[in-house]
Amino acid sequence: MARVSETSLFDEYGPMVGFDEMFTDPAGGPAVRPEYEAISGAFRAMGDDEIRVRADALASSYLDQGVTFGVAGEERPFPLDIVPRVIEAADWKHVDLGVQQRVKALEAFLADVYGPGELFADGVVPRETVMTSPHYHRVVAGLEPANGVRVHVSGVDLIRDADGNFRVLEDNVRVPSGVSYVMTNRRALSGALPEVFADHRIRPVQQYSRILLQALRSAAPAGVSDPTVVVLTPGVYNSAYFEHTLLARTMGVELVEARDLVCQGGRVLMRTTRGLEPVHVIYRRIDDEFLDPAQFRPDSVLGVPGLITAARAGNVTISNAIGNGVADDKLLYTYVPDLIRYYLQEDPILQNVDTWRLGEADQREEVLDRLDELVVKPVDGSGGKGIVIGPAATAAELDELRGKIHADPRAWIAQPVISLSTVPTLVEQGIRPRHVDLRPFAVNAGDEVYVLPGGLTRVALPEGELIVNSSRGGGSKDTWVLADPFVDPNPLDEAEVDEAELARKEKPRPGKARSGVGQSQSQSQGESLQEQTQTFPEYTEPHVSGEVE
Repeated sequence: MARVSETSLFDEYGPMVGFDEMFTDPAGGPAVRPEYEAISGAFRAMGDDEIRVRADALASSYLDQGVTFGVAGEERPFPLDIVPRVIEAADWKHVDLGVQQRVKALEAFLADVYGPGELFADGVVPRETVMTSPHYHRVVAGLEPANGVRVHVSGVDLIRDADGNFRVLEDNVRVPSGVSYVMTNRRALSGALPEVFADHRIRPVQQYSRILLQALRSAAPAGVSDPTVVVLTPGVYNSAYFEHTLLARTMGVELVEARDLVCQGGRVLMRTTRGLEPVHVIYRRIDDEFLDPAQFRPDSVLGVPGLITAARAGNVTISNAIGNGVADDKLLYTYVPDLIRYYLQEDPILQNVDTWRLGEADQREEVLDRLDELVVKPVDGSGGKGIVIGPAATAAELDELRGKIHADPRAWIAQPVISLSTVPTLVEQGIRPRHVDLRPFAVNAGDEVYVLPGGLTRVALPEGELIVNSSRGGGSKDTWVLADPFVDPNPLDEAEVDEAELARKEKPRPGKARSGVGQSQSQSQGESLQEQTQTFPEYTEPHVSGEVE
Protein backbone atom coordinates (compact mmCIF):
# COMPACT_ATOMS: atom_id res chain seq x y z
CA MET A 1 0.00 0.00 0.00
CA ALA A 2 1.21 3.50 -0.82
CA ARG A 3 1.55 6.16 1.84
CA VAL A 4 -0.44 9.35 1.28
CA SER A 5 1.65 12.24 0.03
CA GLU A 6 0.97 15.77 1.17
CA THR A 7 -1.82 17.48 -0.71
CA SER A 8 -4.16 20.07 0.72
CA LEU A 9 -7.33 18.35 -0.49
CA PHE A 10 -6.42 15.32 1.60
CA ASP A 11 -5.20 17.36 4.55
CA GLU A 12 -7.12 16.58 7.71
CA TYR A 13 -8.80 13.59 6.02
CA GLY A 14 -11.00 12.00 8.63
CA PRO A 15 -12.21 11.06 11.05
CA MET A 16 -12.41 7.57 9.57
CA VAL A 17 -15.36 5.98 11.34
CA GLY A 18 -15.90 2.35 10.39
CA PHE A 19 -14.50 0.96 7.14
CA ASP A 20 -12.94 3.43 4.71
CA GLU A 21 -12.78 2.01 1.19
CA MET A 22 -9.80 4.06 -0.02
CA PHE A 23 -7.59 4.27 3.05
CA THR A 24 -6.49 1.96 5.81
CA ASP A 25 -5.45 3.52 9.10
CA PRO A 26 -2.53 1.47 10.42
CA ALA A 27 0.15 2.71 12.75
CA GLY A 28 2.15 5.37 10.95
CA GLY A 29 -0.75 7.06 9.21
CA PRO A 30 -3.27 6.27 6.48
CA ALA A 31 -2.24 4.12 3.53
CA VAL A 32 -3.97 3.90 0.17
CA ARG A 33 -5.55 0.54 -0.67
CA PRO A 34 -4.12 -1.02 -3.88
CA GLU A 35 -7.28 -0.53 -5.97
CA TYR A 36 -7.18 3.23 -5.29
CA GLU A 37 -3.45 3.85 -5.80
CA ALA A 38 -3.80 5.03 -9.42
CA ILE A 39 -6.65 7.41 -8.51
CA SER A 40 -4.72 8.78 -5.54
CA GLY A 41 -1.67 9.36 -7.72
CA ALA A 42 -3.69 11.04 -10.46
CA PHE A 43 -5.40 13.40 -8.02
CA ARG A 44 -2.06 14.37 -6.46
CA ALA A 45 -0.67 15.05 -9.93
CA MET A 46 -3.64 17.21 -10.93
CA GLY A 47 -3.45 19.40 -7.85
CA ASP A 48 -6.17 21.10 -5.88
CA ASP A 49 -7.13 23.82 -8.35
CA GLU A 50 -7.45 21.46 -11.29
CA ILE A 51 -9.62 19.04 -9.32
CA ARG A 52 -11.92 21.88 -8.27
CA VAL A 53 -12.16 23.15 -11.86
CA ARG A 54 -13.08 19.71 -13.14
CA ALA A 55 -15.61 19.19 -10.36
CA ASP A 56 -17.28 22.52 -11.22
CA ALA A 57 -17.35 21.57 -14.91
CA LEU A 58 -18.90 18.22 -13.99
CA ALA A 59 -21.68 19.92 -12.02
CA SER A 60 -22.26 22.44 -14.81
CA SER A 61 -22.50 19.74 -17.45
CA TYR A 62 -25.23 17.97 -15.47
CA LEU A 63 -27.13 21.22 -15.07
CA ASP A 64 -26.80 21.96 -18.81
CA GLN A 65 -28.13 18.49 -19.63
CA GLY A 66 -31.08 18.94 -17.28
CA VAL A 67 -29.87 16.21 -14.91
CA THR A 68 -31.04 17.97 -11.78
CA PHE A 69 -33.00 17.22 -8.65
CA GLY A 70 -35.54 19.31 -6.80
CA VAL A 71 -35.38 20.62 -3.23
CA ALA A 72 -38.26 22.79 -2.03
CA GLY A 73 -39.19 23.59 -5.62
CA GLU A 74 -35.66 24.59 -6.61
CA GLU A 75 -33.77 22.76 -9.33
CA ARG A 76 -30.16 21.96 -8.44
CA PRO A 77 -27.41 20.13 -10.32
CA PHE A 78 -27.46 16.45 -9.50
CA PRO A 79 -24.59 16.00 -7.02
CA LEU A 80 -22.18 13.63 -8.77
CA ASP A 81 -18.91 13.46 -6.87
CA ILE A 82 -15.69 13.58 -8.85
CA VAL A 83 -13.99 10.84 -6.80
CA PRO A 84 -15.15 7.46 -8.14
CA ARG A 85 -15.87 4.44 -5.98
CA VAL A 86 -13.73 1.43 -6.90
CA ILE A 87 -14.67 -2.22 -6.29
CA GLU A 88 -12.17 -4.99 -6.91
CA ALA A 89 -13.07 -7.89 -9.19
CA ALA A 90 -13.07 -10.44 -6.36
CA ASP A 91 -15.34 -8.32 -4.19
CA TRP A 92 -17.71 -7.78 -7.09
CA LYS A 93 -17.88 -11.50 -7.86
CA HIS A 94 -19.11 -12.04 -4.30
CA VAL A 95 -21.74 -9.31 -4.72
CA ASP A 96 -22.78 -10.62 -8.13
CA LEU A 97 -23.36 -14.17 -6.89
CA GLY A 98 -25.15 -12.93 -3.78
CA VAL A 99 -27.55 -10.71 -5.72
CA GLN A 100 -28.30 -13.50 -8.18
CA GLN A 101 -29.07 -15.80 -5.28
CA ARG A 102 -31.51 -13.37 -3.66
CA VAL A 103 -33.33 -12.71 -6.94
CA LYS A 104 -33.78 -16.43 -7.53
CA ALA A 105 -35.09 -16.97 -3.99
CA LEU A 106 -37.53 -14.04 -4.25
CA GLU A 107 -38.77 -15.33 -7.62
CA ALA A 108 -39.48 -18.71 -6.02
CA PHE A 109 -41.18 -16.99 -3.09
CA LEU A 110 -43.50 -14.95 -5.31
CA ALA A 111 -44.42 -18.02 -7.39
CA ASP A 112 -45.26 -19.87 -4.18
CA VAL A 113 -47.17 -17.01 -2.53
CA TYR A 114 -49.37 -16.44 -5.57
CA GLY A 115 -49.53 -20.17 -6.25
CA PRO A 116 -49.61 -23.25 -3.99
CA GLY A 117 -48.42 -21.56 -0.79
CA GLU A 118 -46.23 -24.45 0.28
CA LEU A 119 -44.03 -22.21 2.44
CA PHE A 120 -46.99 -21.57 4.74
CA ALA A 121 -47.64 -25.27 5.26
CA ASP A 122 -43.95 -25.82 5.93
CA GLY A 123 -43.79 -22.99 8.47
CA VAL A 124 -41.14 -20.94 6.66
CA VAL A 125 -43.06 -17.65 6.81
CA PRO A 126 -46.26 -17.02 8.78
CA ARG A 127 -49.25 -16.63 6.49
CA GLU A 128 -50.22 -13.48 8.37
CA THR A 129 -46.91 -11.81 7.45
CA VAL A 130 -47.78 -12.06 3.77
CA MET A 131 -51.53 -11.50 3.93
CA THR A 132 -51.19 -8.32 6.01
CA SER A 133 -48.72 -6.74 3.58
CA PRO A 134 -50.34 -3.81 1.74
CA HIS A 135 -48.62 -5.01 -1.43
CA TYR A 136 -50.11 -8.50 -1.47
CA HIS A 137 -52.79 -8.48 -4.18
CA ARG A 138 -55.22 -11.40 -4.32
CA VAL A 139 -56.37 -10.25 -7.74
CA VAL A 140 -53.25 -11.76 -9.32
CA ALA A 141 -53.27 -15.03 -7.36
CA GLY A 142 -52.84 -17.90 -9.81
CA LEU A 143 -51.64 -15.64 -12.62
CA GLU A 144 -48.64 -17.38 -14.19
CA PRO A 145 -46.16 -15.18 -16.12
CA ALA A 146 -45.23 -16.33 -19.61
CA ASN A 147 -41.66 -17.41 -18.84
CA GLY A 148 -42.03 -17.77 -15.09
CA VAL A 149 -40.40 -14.41 -14.35
CA ARG A 150 -42.03 -11.85 -12.07
CA VAL A 151 -38.91 -9.92 -11.05
CA HIS A 152 -37.53 -8.79 -14.40
CA VAL A 153 -35.62 -5.90 -12.78
CA SER A 154 -34.46 -5.68 -9.17
CA GLY A 155 -32.29 -3.46 -7.05
CA VAL A 156 -30.66 -4.87 -3.91
CA ASP A 157 -29.42 -2.18 -1.55
CA LEU A 158 -26.09 -3.04 0.07
CA ILE A 159 -23.83 -1.52 2.70
CA ARG A 160 -20.36 -2.44 3.93
CA ASP A 161 -20.00 -3.02 7.65
CA ALA A 162 -17.07 -2.15 9.91
CA ASP A 163 -15.14 -5.17 8.62
CA GLY A 164 -15.72 -4.26 4.97
CA ASN A 165 -18.24 -7.05 4.38
CA PHE A 166 -21.17 -6.34 2.08
CA ARG A 167 -24.57 -6.76 3.76
CA VAL A 168 -28.08 -6.43 2.36
CA LEU A 169 -30.04 -3.48 3.67
CA GLU A 170 -33.22 -4.10 1.66
CA ASP A 171 -34.61 -5.62 -1.53
CA ASN A 172 -36.45 -3.66 -4.24
CA VAL A 173 -38.44 -5.78 -6.68
CA ARG A 174 -41.37 -3.57 -7.67
CA VAL A 175 -39.86 -1.08 -10.13
CA PRO A 176 -36.50 -0.06 -8.68
CA SER A 177 -35.32 3.26 -10.00
CA GLY A 178 -31.93 4.88 -10.45
CA VAL A 179 -30.23 2.91 -13.20
CA SER A 180 -30.23 6.02 -15.40
CA TYR A 181 -27.94 7.62 -12.79
CA VAL A 182 -25.54 4.73 -13.34
CA MET A 183 -25.48 5.30 -17.10
CA THR A 184 -25.25 9.10 -17.01
CA ASN A 185 -22.69 9.09 -14.18
CA ARG A 186 -20.37 6.88 -16.19
CA ARG A 187 -20.57 9.07 -19.26
CA ALA A 188 -20.02 12.24 -17.27
CA LEU A 189 -17.14 11.04 -15.11
CA SER A 190 -15.26 9.37 -17.95
CA GLY A 191 -15.33 12.79 -19.63
CA ALA A 192 -14.22 14.62 -16.50
CA LEU A 193 -11.36 12.21 -15.71
CA PRO A 194 -10.37 10.72 -19.09
CA GLU A 195 -6.77 9.99 -18.14
CA VAL A 196 -7.78 8.31 -14.88
CA PHE A 197 -10.47 6.30 -16.62
CA ALA A 198 -7.98 5.13 -19.25
CA ASP A 199 -5.61 3.85 -16.57
CA HIS A 200 -8.17 1.33 -15.27
CA ARG A 201 -9.85 -1.74 -16.77
CA ILE A 202 -13.40 -0.84 -15.80
CA ARG A 203 -16.37 -2.99 -16.67
CA PRO A 204 -18.86 -1.00 -18.79
CA VAL A 205 -22.49 -0.26 -17.92
CA GLN A 206 -23.96 1.21 -21.11
CA GLN A 207 -25.15 -2.23 -22.26
CA TYR A 208 -27.86 -2.25 -19.60
CA SER A 209 -30.70 -1.15 -21.88
CA ARG A 210 -29.83 -3.80 -24.43
CA ILE A 211 -29.84 -6.57 -21.84
CA LEU A 212 -33.09 -5.27 -20.34
CA LEU A 213 -34.73 -5.31 -23.77
CA GLN A 214 -33.59 -8.88 -24.30
CA ALA A 215 -35.17 -9.89 -20.97
CA LEU A 216 -38.42 -8.10 -21.76
CA ARG A 217 -38.65 -9.74 -25.17
CA SER A 218 -38.01 -13.11 -23.54
CA ALA A 219 -41.03 -12.49 -21.32
CA ALA A 220 -43.45 -12.08 -24.24
CA PRO A 221 -46.60 -14.22 -24.29
CA ALA A 222 -46.35 -17.67 -25.82
CA GLY A 223 -46.41 -17.75 -29.61
CA VAL A 224 -45.24 -14.16 -30.09
CA SER A 225 -41.98 -14.21 -32.03
CA ASP A 226 -41.58 -10.46 -32.56
CA PRO A 227 -43.09 -8.80 -29.48
CA THR A 228 -43.88 -5.12 -29.16
CA VAL A 229 -42.41 -3.75 -25.95
CA VAL A 230 -43.41 -0.39 -24.45
CA VAL A 231 -42.43 1.66 -21.42
CA LEU A 232 -45.52 2.90 -19.54
CA THR A 233 -44.92 6.21 -17.76
CA PRO A 234 -47.22 8.35 -15.59
CA GLY A 235 -46.18 11.32 -17.74
CA VAL A 236 -43.91 14.32 -17.95
CA TYR A 237 -44.60 15.52 -14.40
CA ASN A 238 -43.33 12.32 -12.82
CA SER A 239 -40.07 12.77 -10.93
CA ALA A 240 -38.33 9.98 -12.88
CA TYR A 241 -39.58 10.93 -16.35
CA PHE A 242 -35.97 11.46 -17.39
CA GLU A 243 -35.26 7.81 -16.64
CA HIS A 244 -38.37 6.64 -18.47
CA THR A 245 -37.40 8.53 -21.62
CA LEU A 246 -33.78 7.44 -21.39
CA LEU A 247 -34.64 3.75 -21.12
CA ALA A 248 -37.28 3.89 -23.86
CA ARG A 249 -34.89 5.69 -26.20
CA THR A 250 -31.89 3.46 -25.54
CA MET A 251 -34.00 0.31 -25.89
CA GLY A 252 -35.57 1.63 -29.08
CA VAL A 253 -39.15 1.13 -27.87
CA GLU A 254 -42.15 3.40 -27.49
CA LEU A 255 -42.74 5.49 -24.39
CA VAL A 256 -46.48 5.53 -23.74
CA GLU A 257 -48.99 6.89 -21.27
CA ALA A 258 -52.29 5.31 -20.30
CA ARG A 259 -54.16 7.34 -22.92
CA ASP A 260 -52.05 5.70 -25.63
CA LEU A 261 -53.31 2.22 -24.70
CA VAL A 262 -56.69 0.52 -24.79
CA CYS A 263 -57.84 -2.97 -23.82
CA GLN A 264 -60.19 -4.77 -26.19
CA GLY A 265 -61.13 -8.43 -26.29
CA GLY A 266 -58.57 -9.36 -23.65
CA ARG A 267 -55.72 -7.71 -25.54
CA VAL A 268 -53.76 -4.49 -25.02
CA LEU A 269 -53.63 -2.25 -28.08
CA MET A 270 -51.61 0.89 -28.78
CA ARG A 271 -53.00 3.85 -30.69
CA THR A 272 -50.76 4.54 -33.66
CA THR A 273 -50.91 6.52 -36.88
CA ARG A 274 -51.87 3.26 -38.61
CA GLY A 275 -54.61 2.36 -36.17
CA LEU A 276 -54.57 0.04 -33.18
CA GLU A 277 -51.56 -2.26 -32.86
CA PRO A 278 -51.03 -5.02 -30.27
CA VAL A 279 -48.70 -4.59 -27.30
CA HIS A 280 -47.13 -7.70 -25.82
CA VAL A 281 -44.84 -6.51 -23.00
CA ILE A 282 -45.35 -3.46 -20.78
CA TYR A 283 -42.44 -2.23 -18.70
CA ARG A 284 -44.51 -0.17 -16.33
CA ARG A 285 -43.28 2.66 -14.09
CA ILE A 286 -46.54 3.06 -12.20
CA ASP A 287 -47.58 1.65 -8.81
CA ASP A 288 -49.88 -1.36 -8.70
CA GLU A 289 -52.71 0.64 -7.17
CA PHE A 290 -52.86 3.01 -10.16
CA LEU A 291 -52.25 0.49 -12.93
CA ASP A 292 -55.76 -0.87 -13.62
CA PRO A 293 -58.75 1.25 -12.52
CA ALA A 294 -61.04 -1.76 -13.06
CA GLN A 295 -59.24 -3.68 -10.31
CA PHE A 296 -57.62 -1.10 -8.06
CA ARG A 297 -58.26 2.64 -7.63
CA PRO A 298 -61.21 3.57 -9.85
CA ASP A 299 -60.15 7.22 -9.85
CA SER A 300 -56.76 6.51 -11.43
CA VAL A 301 -56.14 8.21 -14.77
CA LEU A 302 -52.64 6.75 -14.99
CA GLY A 303 -53.68 3.16 -15.63
CA VAL A 304 -55.44 1.15 -18.31
CA PRO A 305 -58.80 -0.49 -17.50
CA GLY A 306 -58.71 -4.19 -18.34
CA LEU A 307 -54.94 -4.61 -18.08
CA ILE A 308 -55.10 -7.44 -15.55
CA THR A 309 -57.78 -9.21 -17.59
CA ALA A 310 -55.46 -9.12 -20.61
CA ALA A 311 -52.60 -10.46 -18.48
CA ARG A 312 -54.79 -13.30 -17.18
CA ALA A 313 -55.73 -14.14 -20.77
CA GLY A 314 -52.03 -14.57 -21.52
CA ASN A 315 -51.96 -11.77 -24.09
CA VAL A 316 -49.66 -9.30 -22.34
CA THR A 317 -46.80 -9.43 -19.85
CA ILE A 318 -46.54 -6.75 -17.16
CA SER A 319 -43.02 -6.05 -15.96
CA ASN A 320 -42.39 -6.10 -13.08
CA ALA A 321 -45.34 -8.25 -12.11
CA ILE A 322 -48.22 -6.86 -10.11
CA GLY A 323 -47.98 -7.89 -6.46
CA ASN A 324 -44.19 -8.03 -6.27
CA GLY A 325 -44.22 -5.51 -3.44
CA VAL A 326 -44.94 -8.26 -0.92
CA ALA A 327 -41.36 -9.47 -1.54
CA ASP A 328 -39.71 -6.16 -0.69
CA ASP A 329 -41.77 -5.48 2.40
CA LYS A 330 -39.14 -4.79 5.07
CA LEU A 331 -40.74 -7.36 7.37
CA LEU A 332 -40.44 -10.05 4.71
CA TYR A 333 -36.77 -8.99 4.34
CA THR A 334 -36.08 -10.61 7.71
CA TYR A 335 -37.14 -13.99 6.28
CA VAL A 336 -35.08 -13.88 3.05
CA PRO A 337 -32.16 -15.94 4.49
CA ASP A 338 -34.72 -18.61 5.38
CA LEU A 339 -36.23 -18.38 1.88
CA ILE A 340 -32.79 -18.94 0.33
CA ARG A 341 -32.28 -22.09 2.39
CA TYR A 342 -35.82 -23.31 1.73
CA TYR A 343 -36.04 -22.77 -2.02
CA LEU A 344 -32.40 -23.06 -3.11
CA GLN A 345 -30.95 -25.34 -0.41
CA GLU A 346 -28.04 -22.91 -0.10
CA ASP A 347 -26.63 -20.72 2.63
CA PRO A 348 -26.98 -16.97 2.00
CA ILE A 349 -23.97 -15.47 0.23
CA LEU A 350 -24.84 -11.93 1.36
CA GLN A 351 -25.91 -11.54 4.97
CA ASN A 352 -28.77 -9.35 6.18
CA VAL A 353 -28.35 -6.61 8.72
CA ASP A 354 -29.52 -7.84 12.16
CA THR A 355 -33.20 -6.93 12.40
CA TRP A 356 -35.92 -7.03 15.07
CA ARG A 357 -39.53 -7.83 14.08
CA LEU A 358 -41.68 -5.57 16.20
CA GLY A 359 -44.77 -7.68 15.58
CA GLU A 360 -43.23 -10.28 17.89
CA ALA A 361 -43.80 -9.37 21.54
CA ASP A 362 -40.39 -10.36 22.94
CA GLN A 363 -38.50 -8.51 20.21
CA ARG A 364 -40.78 -5.49 20.51
CA GLU A 365 -40.16 -5.30 24.25
CA GLU A 366 -36.39 -5.34 23.74
CA VAL A 367 -36.58 -2.60 21.09
CA LEU A 368 -38.81 -0.36 23.20
CA ASP A 369 -36.27 -0.64 26.03
CA ARG A 370 -33.45 0.35 23.64
CA LEU A 371 -35.29 2.80 21.41
CA ASP A 372 -32.61 5.47 21.85
CA GLU A 373 -29.91 3.08 20.58
CA LEU A 374 -31.51 1.66 17.43
CA VAL A 375 -32.72 2.64 13.97
CA VAL A 376 -36.48 2.09 13.55
CA LYS A 377 -38.00 1.88 10.05
CA PRO A 378 -41.54 1.62 8.68
CA VAL A 379 -41.84 -1.62 6.69
CA ASP A 380 -43.47 0.22 3.81
CA GLY A 381 -41.31 3.36 3.85
CA SER A 382 -39.26 4.72 0.96
CA GLY A 383 -36.77 7.48 0.35
CA GLY A 384 -35.64 7.52 3.97
CA LYS A 385 -39.08 8.73 5.04
CA GLY A 386 -40.26 7.70 8.49
CA ILE A 387 -36.87 6.42 9.64
CA VAL A 388 -35.97 7.32 13.22
CA ILE A 389 -32.32 7.08 14.25
CA GLY A 390 -32.51 6.64 18.01
CA PRO A 391 -29.24 8.28 19.08
CA ALA A 392 -30.11 11.39 17.03
CA ALA A 393 -33.79 11.61 18.01
CA THR A 394 -35.26 13.90 20.64
CA ALA A 395 -37.20 12.59 23.64
CA ALA A 396 -40.42 13.85 22.05
CA GLU A 397 -39.67 12.03 18.78
CA LEU A 398 -38.97 8.80 20.64
CA ASP A 399 -42.21 9.13 22.60
CA GLU A 400 -44.15 9.65 19.38
CA LEU A 401 -42.43 6.64 17.82
CA ARG A 402 -43.21 4.50 20.85
CA GLY A 403 -46.89 5.30 20.45
CA LYS A 404 -46.83 4.39 16.76
CA ILE A 405 -45.19 1.06 17.51
CA HIS A 406 -47.81 0.21 20.14
CA ALA A 407 -50.58 1.15 17.70
CA ASP A 408 -49.30 -0.99 14.80
CA PRO A 409 -46.31 -3.19 15.67
CA ARG A 410 -46.35 -5.04 12.32
CA ALA A 411 -45.62 -1.76 10.54
CA TRP A 412 -42.12 -1.42 12.02
CA ILE A 413 -38.73 -3.10 12.16
CA ALA A 414 -35.61 -2.10 14.07
CA GLN A 415 -31.92 -2.44 13.27
CA PRO A 416 -28.69 -1.47 15.03
CA VAL A 417 -27.03 1.79 14.04
CA ILE A 418 -24.49 0.74 11.44
CA SER A 419 -21.68 3.04 10.46
CA LEU A 420 -21.79 2.74 6.68
CA SER A 421 -18.45 2.49 4.91
CA THR A 422 -16.90 5.73 3.73
CA VAL A 423 -15.32 6.84 0.45
CA PRO A 424 -13.32 10.05 -0.08
CA THR A 425 -15.65 12.74 -1.36
CA LEU A 426 -14.96 16.29 -2.50
CA VAL A 427 -16.73 18.80 -0.26
CA GLU A 428 -16.15 22.45 0.49
CA GLN A 429 -13.47 21.73 3.11
CA GLY A 430 -11.51 19.38 0.85
CA ILE A 431 -11.65 15.63 0.32
CA ARG A 432 -13.33 14.02 3.32
CA PRO A 433 -14.80 10.59 4.17
CA ARG A 434 -18.53 10.35 3.51
CA HIS A 435 -20.90 7.42 4.02
CA VAL A 436 -22.12 5.43 1.01
CA ASP A 437 -24.39 2.55 0.07
CA LEU A 438 -24.71 0.59 -3.17
CA ARG A 439 -27.64 -0.52 -5.31
CA PRO A 440 -26.69 -3.17 -7.88
CA PHE A 441 -29.32 -3.71 -10.58
CA ALA A 442 -30.19 -7.22 -11.73
CA VAL A 443 -32.06 -8.26 -14.88
CA ASN A 444 -33.76 -11.66 -14.95
CA ALA A 445 -34.36 -13.18 -18.38
CA GLY A 446 -35.59 -16.49 -16.97
CA ASP A 447 -32.61 -18.64 -17.87
CA GLU A 448 -30.10 -16.41 -16.08
CA VAL A 449 -29.86 -13.39 -13.80
CA TYR A 450 -27.52 -10.66 -15.04
CA VAL A 451 -26.12 -8.18 -12.49
CA LEU A 452 -24.98 -4.87 -13.97
CA PRO A 453 -21.35 -4.38 -12.88
CA GLY A 454 -21.32 -1.31 -10.70
CA GLY A 455 -24.75 -0.17 -9.70
CA LEU A 456 -25.71 3.11 -8.06
CA THR A 457 -23.53 4.40 -5.24
CA ARG A 458 -25.31 6.99 -3.15
CA VAL A 459 -23.27 9.24 -0.87
CA ALA A 460 -24.43 11.22 2.15
CA LEU A 461 -22.76 14.60 1.65
CA PRO A 462 -23.38 16.22 5.07
CA GLU A 463 -20.76 15.18 7.61
CA GLY A 464 -21.90 12.29 9.79
CA GLU A 465 -25.14 11.76 7.86
CA LEU A 466 -26.15 8.10 7.47
CA ILE A 467 -29.20 8.56 5.23
CA VAL A 468 -27.96 8.80 1.66
CA ASN A 469 -31.10 9.98 -0.17
CA SER A 470 -30.73 13.18 -2.19
CA SER A 471 -33.76 14.63 -0.39
CA ARG A 472 -31.52 14.58 2.68
CA GLY A 473 -28.64 16.29 0.87
CA GLY A 474 -27.14 13.17 -0.69
CA GLY A 475 -25.52 12.65 -4.07
CA SER A 476 -23.94 9.80 -6.00
CA LYS A 477 -20.67 8.43 -7.30
CA ASP A 478 -19.67 6.57 -10.42
CA THR A 479 -18.99 2.98 -9.35
CA TRP A 480 -16.00 1.39 -11.05
CA VAL A 481 -15.94 -2.38 -10.98
CA LEU A 482 -12.46 -3.47 -11.96
CA ALA A 483 -12.26 -6.27 -14.50
CA ASP A 484 -10.48 -9.48 -13.66
CA PRO A 485 -7.05 -9.07 -15.34
CA PHE A 486 -7.41 -12.54 -16.88
CA VAL A 487 -10.97 -12.07 -18.18
CA ASP A 488 -12.32 -9.94 -21.04
CA PRO A 489 -14.12 -7.04 -19.28
CA ASN A 490 -16.76 -6.73 -21.99
CA PRO A 491 -19.99 -8.15 -20.46
CA LEU A 492 -21.70 -7.95 -23.83
CA ASP A 493 -19.65 -10.96 -24.86
CA GLU A 494 -20.42 -12.72 -21.59
CA ALA A 495 -24.13 -12.13 -22.02
CA GLU A 496 -23.98 -13.28 -25.66
CA VAL A 497 -26.16 -10.41 -26.74
CA ASP A 498 -26.97 -10.58 -30.43
CA GLU A 499 -27.43 -7.05 -31.75
CA ALA A 500 -29.11 -8.29 -34.92
CA GLU A 501 -31.66 -10.25 -32.89
CA LEU A 502 -32.39 -7.24 -30.70
CA ALA A 503 -32.62 -4.72 -33.53
CA ARG A 504 -36.11 -3.39 -33.40
CA LYS A 505 -38.09 -3.70 -36.61
CA GLU A 506 -39.89 -0.63 -37.84
CA LYS A 507 -43.29 -0.40 -36.23
CA PRO A 508 -46.11 2.16 -36.48
CA ARG A 509 -45.63 5.12 -34.19
CA PRO A 510 -48.17 6.01 -31.51
CA GLY A 511 -50.65 8.48 -32.91
CA LYS A 512 -51.93 10.79 -30.21
CA ALA A 513 -54.97 13.01 -30.25
CA ARG A 514 -52.73 15.93 -29.37
CA SER A 515 -49.54 17.60 -30.54
CA GLY A 516 -46.76 15.28 -31.64
CA VAL A 517 -48.99 12.90 -33.62
CA GLY A 518 -46.94 10.21 -35.30
CA GLN A 519 -43.85 10.68 -33.14
CA SER A 520 -42.96 8.61 -30.09
CA GLN A 521 -42.27 10.43 -26.87
CA SER A 522 -38.89 8.76 -26.67
CA GLN A 523 -37.98 10.13 -30.09
CA SER A 524 -39.20 13.59 -29.18
CA GLN A 525 -36.59 13.71 -26.41
CA GLY A 526 -33.78 13.82 -29.00
CA GLU A 527 -31.02 11.44 -29.91
CA SER A 528 -28.33 12.40 -27.41
CA LEU A 529 -28.09 12.58 -23.66
CA GLN A 530 -27.24 16.26 -23.92
CA GLU A 531 -30.67 16.90 -25.44
CA GLN A 532 -32.50 15.52 -22.40
CA THR A 533 -33.94 18.46 -20.50
CA GLN A 534 -36.26 16.93 -17.91
CA THR A 535 -35.68 17.55 -14.23
CA PHE A 536 -34.03 14.53 -12.63
CA PRO A 537 -34.73 14.64 -8.89
CA GLU A 538 -34.01 12.05 -6.23
CA TYR A 539 -34.64 8.67 -7.71
CA THR A 540 -37.17 7.74 -5.01
CA GLU A 541 -40.66 7.79 -6.54
CA PRO A 542 -43.34 7.29 -3.90
CA HIS A 543 -47.05 6.88 -4.59
CA VAL A 544 -47.86 6.79 -8.30
CA SER A 545 -44.39 5.98 -9.57
CA GLY A 546 -43.87 2.49 -8.26
CA GLU A 547 -40.27 3.32 -7.36
CA VAL A 548 -38.69 2.64 -4.01
CA GLU A 549 -35.77 4.26 -2.30
